[in-house]
Amino acid sequence: MNLIHKIPKEFYRLFASKYMEYYQQFLVAIYEESGRSYSLLGMTERECQMIMNERIAAETLDWSEEQFDEEGELLTRANMASICLRHLEDWGWLRKDYDESLDSYVVSFPEYSQLFVELFQRLYSEDSTKERESVLAVYSYLYTYSADKEKNNEILKSALQMSRSLLQMLSNMQEGMRGYFDELSRQRSFLGIQEVLVKEINNSDSKKYAILTTTDSFYRYKEAVKELIDQNLSENESRKQELLGREISPEDTLRQRKRERAVELCEEAMGLIYKIEREFDAIERRYNKLIEQKTVFASRAAARIRYLLMEGAMEEDRTVALVNLLNQSSQKEEILTKLAEGMGLTERFHVVTERSMYRRRDTENGEFTPQAVIRKEEDGGDLDEFVLKPLYTRQEIAEFRRKNEHDGHFRVTEDTVSSVEDLEKLFFVWQEATEVADEAKEIAVGRELKSREGYQFSELTIRK
Repeated sequence: MNLIHKIPKEFYRLFASKYMEYYQQFLVAIYEESGRSYSLLGMTERECQMIMNERIAAETLDWSEEQFDEEGELLTRANMASICLRHLEDWGWLRKDYDESLDSYVVSFPEYSQLFVELFQRLYSEDSTKERESVLAVYSYLYTYSADKEKNNEILKSALQMSRSLLQMLSNMQEGMRGYFDELSRQRSFLGIQEVLVKEINNSDSKKYAILTTTDSFYRYKEAVKELIDQNLSENESRKQELLGREISPEDTLRQRKRERAVELCEEAMGLIYKIEREFDAIERRYNKLIEQKTVFASRAAARIRYLLMEGAMEEDRTVALVNLLNQSSQKEEILTKLAEGMGLTERFHVVTERSMYRRRDTENGEFTPQAVIRKEEDGGDLDEFVLKPLYTRQEIAEFRRKNEHDGHFRVTEDTVSSVEDLEKLFFVWQEATEVADEAKEIAVGRELKSREGYQFSELTIRK
């Protein structure tokens, strides 16, 4: 019978309780203490109540008002542990049995309850899920199987399960990254972008990603895993051929059956290894795609910041209004000097020019004309207006640059751009060259060119 059919109907009442969090913490505390307990007979009800009372003392439950549970019983510091323990037993989360040697009831966890309690344990723990899925674990299983004289196929089954868990973890990371893409596109201020970036850095997927790229070192163990896969395949094939080549008399049925069983185990092992190899190929593709998504996310965050610097925040920014008023005032220098003295600045203010990082939007008539503020509805689609699509990998951009290099210099001619993709790649080459100041590099923008397909672009030369 499946465990789902063993769960009593009252089991799920815990999730509808207003004290659900306390019930979960009580269960986790009792479960952890049962493993560390010196008693080999189990935890008694009295010991469980003592553990629950310690947890109650550590929590900040407000006892200034009367607390009633779902059954209408009044809860106090003195009786909360006994009442909650009785509810857990009645609902089927705990099972009690009378032990004659202890002369008391002993509490244990049913098998279906253990699964939920272990889940609560992981949810409340910050470190328990960091290294559950790793390339190093797959490597360890394969190496153990290679060194095992008995060639136990259960080791390969564990390696296959770990590979699938790792693949699922990478898939979950990709889905989480898509969610952060959506959050980033909806931000209209620097503070909003900062909050999204901080959440993305501190979430559990990013911590697993950091372990995968540093401690676990995917690229370090990737080749080792592939070598172990090939080695175990060849060893199983050799062992199978050796078994089939042995001469056994037809009368010796026992040895024949042993040989048939050994051959079946070899074939089963080879099938498991082939499955692990397919899973690992999918893991490698997912891993490379995840790294690419991380790069794209960082570039889109930078593009969003540049957009806000160029165009300003969507909501009314009083600082921008103050700067505009100062630019129209004839006493700007005097006002700025008094403002600097009042604020106690450690460095003299700088005038923002066209060559500065921040650039003001030019008005049509060049004069300041006060206007009423018109609030725009947020439609969440502004990100598409300034982020070029599709985005390309560094390898594709580098290939485009090598294709148009002559004598080590990058030159743009009328034949350079033949499609929209080439035009976007040209923009990324120019952006990459101008983002970092390099005295050993000379960048020259020349006349306007037009390709045979009708695309217009500027002549660009990058000399090293």
